[in-house]
Amino acid sequence: MNLISLKDELKNNSYPGRGIVIGKTPDGTKAVAAYFIMGRSENSRNRIFAQEGQGIRTQAFDPSKLTDPSLIIYAPVRVLGNKTIVTNGDQTDTIYNGLDQKLSFEQSLRSREFEPDSPNYTPRISGIMHLEEGEFHYDMSILKSNHGDPRACNRYTFSYENPLAGEAHFIHTYMQDGEPLISFQGEPKLVEVLDDMDAFTELVWDSLNKENKVSLFVRYIDIKTGAFESRIVNKNK
Repeated sequence: MNLISLKDELKNNSYPGRGIVIGKTPDGTKAVAAYFIMGRSENSRNRIFAQEGQGIRTQAFDPSKLTDPSLIIYAPVRVLGNKTIVTNGDQTDTIYNGLDQKLSFEQSLRSREFEPDSPNYTPRISGIMHLEEGEFHYDMSILKSNHGDPRACNRYTFSYENPLAGEAHFIHTYMQDGEPLISFQGEPKLVEVLDDMDAFTELVWDSLNKENKVSLFVRYIDIKTGAFESRIVNKNK
């Protein structure tokens, strides 16, 4: 698989939906996670990311305009010990609780499937980062309908052990804008990351479609110490 430009990938897609990037900085010292949300409806665009403990939660920017919180209000990022969970829905809690009960990432997601938002049936995308004794590896998952047919759920898990410095993987919910929205297809895309967290945050945010982007979260974790820094960017301020 050839490494592609994350900047170009985002600029050339007006609506990838929600996206997760996980990888390792070029200098090999940091584990990187990024999660963004986009929206086409007023309800979806009426959101911000807010810090909650060691993770984040989505909130309504204007509570008076919130109509249906069921699929848009959740904790995208939670931390359990040396594991950081990143997802596009309340399956963050499913994974967290499963891990706490000694289930694996994949086993925890067996109880979930794609979102019930006909006709799109938005995929549930998830990632988990493991840091232990100076080593880093990660897994990504997508649960999606069978080519738009909600009678079947297709489940895919991708595991990356000891990722190479400067490489990351990018998975998102939709192939592109459309009616209905077509679920992501294929393996997570191999993309670049940067040593400078602020520069990487700027690259992702500036590359997302101006009309549809809503919020972005970026975290860099020191692989040796576990110490982390985070950035949150919200369109609504």
